[in-house]
Amino acid sequence: MAYSNIPTLLSLLVLLLISFLAPTTVSNLIPVIKQQQADKDEPYVGVNLGTDVSNFVSPADLVALLQVQKISHVRLYDADGDILKALANTKIRVIVSVPNNQLLAIGSSNATAATWIDRNVAAYYPKTLITAVAVGDELLTTVPSSAPLLVPAMESLYAALLAANLSTQIKVSTPHAASLVLDPFPPSQAFFNQSLTPILLPLLQFLSQTKSPLMINLYPYYVFMQNKGVVPLDNSLFKPLTPSKEMVDPNTLLHYTNILDAMIDSVYFSMKNLNITDVIVLVTETGWPSKGDSKEPYATIDNADTYNSNLIKHVFDRSGTPLHPEITSSVYIYELFNEDLRAPPVSEANWGLFYGNSTPVYLLHVSGIGTFLANDTTNRTYCVAVDGVDGRTMQAALDWACGPGRANCTEIQPGENCYQPNNVKNHASYAFDSYYQKEGKTAGSCDFKGVAMITTTDPSHGSCIFPGSKKVNNKSREAVNSTVTSGAYTISFLSLPCTQTLGLHLFLGGFTFSLLFHSFIS
Repeated sequence: MAYSNIPTLLSLLVLLLISFLAPTTVSNLIPVIKQQQADKDEPYVGVNLGTDVSNFVSPADLVALLQVQKISHVRLYDADGDILKALANTKIRVIVSVPNNQLLAIGSSNATAATWIDRNVAAYYPKTLITAVAVGDELLTTVPSSAPLLVPAMESLYAALLAANLSTQIKVSTPHAASLVLDPFPPSQAFFNQSLTPILLPLLQFLSQTKSPLMINLYPYYVFMQNKGVVPLDNSLFKPLTPSKEMVDPNTLLHYTNILDAMIDSVYFSMKNLNITDVIVLVTETGWPSKGDSKEPYATIDNADTYNSNLIKHVFDRSGTPLHPEITSSVYIYELFNEDLRAPPVSEANWGLFYGNSTPVYLLHVSGIGTFLANDTTNRTYCVAVDGVDGRTMQAALDWACGPGRANCTEIQPGENCYQPNNVKNHASYAFDSYYQKEGKTAGSCDFKGVAMITTTDPSHGSCIFPGSKKVNNKSREAVNSTVTSGAYTISFLSLPCTQTLGLHLFLGGFTFSLLFHSFIS
């Protein structure tokens, strides 16, 4: 994953004021892309598989984890033969990749491209369901000297697939960095870096002719971090918004409730500027880090959990984007494992959903949207705290569970395995699950006056094993009937960056633009 350099939003002020004078309807801007109707076009959520991990799991264990978690789509950053063999006959769909350092040889020789397809695709397909070849990764922005070889390499690989009668089943594309799009906010004014037009135009024409997606890596986290005070955190995390916090494109009057949709639509508008209107966007990377250094205060478990949980729900809701409600882009979460061998900053090693030993980094709240990322294969369920409950209410429920409810709260005492993270929500989840399991999962045993919910996702993380997890192996633990005081209030009442539009009112001399331009300008 490359660090995304999103242009500042402040430079859009003049453009917004000018464009407001002549709003344009959406129908005049972009024809509707053909609606996804067939089952094969249903949107999905996949995961990226980085391997900079200490003691990386064996291919067999990797596949077992994917199957238990009901993960049906993965993206590899190479074409690892052992992993591709292990994925055979699993129905898990795979994107294989040509590393950047192999592009020169493939782009210079049709024979080399044909050999690559024979060894890395045809040798495994159809037992291993390879769906696409990703040629390089963010090559136009990270290795611009190799840019002239990109389209020839893609064409050579496609020709090799065509010769092997695989060109309709396996697509060829290349993942781009978000920085390829300039002035992405508001979306209607976005355009691609014009210095790359001689390469981008034939590339997009190739994607159109071969019915392949435009792959792009989109990170609302970086948009938020580089524009704090302009982009509210709630917009970045897919949180429900009041109308006053929605972002409105002044040219199209489309309302945006989250940053990712705005970023996707900025790509569609950028393609329209090059007269490409029939290529679908595939988000090959997106996510949120769960840990960062002192300069990354928003890289937290809670924010990572919120972003990825809401992202999954958003995709499976099939609501599309404001510009294209008929098209929901599939996404690949970055990433499956924390890559602890990655170089600083700290966040680079903490994008994963799981640690290298396959235990969850945090609990994803995805119950109710299907089986994706649900550990449960034997009707195992857990009781956990819900989001959005104030600290005092949650603490009262925790006190009852560990007191009159006689839940086993030993593991959330200081120094024990589940004490960290030291906040009331995490402690309550453990206590609620202990009570729920003790009561035999009976009806009403996971409620706690509305602050708990049942999930099929194992909330265990690191060395903290929840009572309902099979990893406990029925080990008996002595109950401790004591109230657990948590440090949650420090977390619950953290103030977020101000997102009010008072400064905009003053600057514009009192014009009522606060709702229209909220979040697009300072």
